[in-house]
Amino acid sequence: MSWWQITLSATNNNLATIEKLLFELGSVSVTLQDAKPAVRETPLFEPAPGETPLWDHTQLTGLFPDTLNPTTVCAEISTKLDYDITRISFKKLAEQNWTRAWLKYFKPLCFAQRLWVIPDGYTTPDPCAVNLYLDPGMAFGTGTHATTALCLEWLASHNINNYTVVDYGCGSGILGIAAAALGANHVYCTDIDPQALEATKENAKKNSVNDHLSINFPENLSLDGIADLLIANILAAPLLALEPVFAKILKSNSILLLSGIMGDQVGMVKQRYTPNFYGIGTSLNSGWAMLAYRRR
Repeated sequence: MSWWQITLSATNNNLATIEKLLFELGSVSVTLQDAKPAVRETPLFEPAPGETPLWDHTQLTGLFPDTLNPTTVCAEISTKLDYDITRISFKKLAEQNWTRAWLKYFKPLCFAQRLWVIPDGYTTPDPCAVNLYLDPGMAFGTGTHATTALCLEWLASHNINNYTVVDYGCGSGILGIAAAALGANHVYCTDIDPQALEATKENAKKNSVNDHLSINFPENLSLDGIADLLIANILAAPLLALEPVFAKILKSNSILLLSGIMGDQVGMVKQRYTPNFYGIGTSLNSGWAMLAYRRR
């Protein structure tokens, strides 16, 4: 299968909006680079938590299936963003496993000075830390994106010893595996994507925590009233729909982490969750937000 590569540039003010639109229009991945060719750096997928995001001007490149019409996609980008269409370019790429090719840019990452996420092929920078060894396969979740980084930073900064945890929308399993490695008693990892469940199983074995994880589709797990902590790193629309599900899963006074929320979506998510939850914190990174709640 060949692909279309569509490229445009952004500033820090509109970067997250453009990235989100590319995914909504069918992109399977988005690569970020310095937009100034004379000083272009290695592609950067996510700064460390708390750092100023990216460059002043960033080049975004979306990878689209060849079944889509690139002219139509460019026209939609131009219309929805009021963006000069002459500044959007596209070209056709030969077949390659692009979903995995970007992993060459995935380097070891540290969270809260005690949790390392280490991709295949790297040794640990700190043998005394909590170290996760990860191959995301075809599933989302490496710690490089802000939505995942926000959750990992929270997990590594809090005491979750003996917690029962639910990782809802587990992707690669990185958050559930991190929770187990950081002391959780048992973690339920669930996703609607079979590839995500397979990636989670393999990564759990790689990190020797498979005995602490239950991995299955949501309908195959009995979750009501079991969780001390629920983590959902998805997107705002499904998070809005899943509020009653999460309310049933969580015990009274337990903790809920919601990530995958763009800055301008925070208000509607808070409004949806207020009846059954109260807020205990908001974390921001590169235009994305993570909301922390307690169950009433």
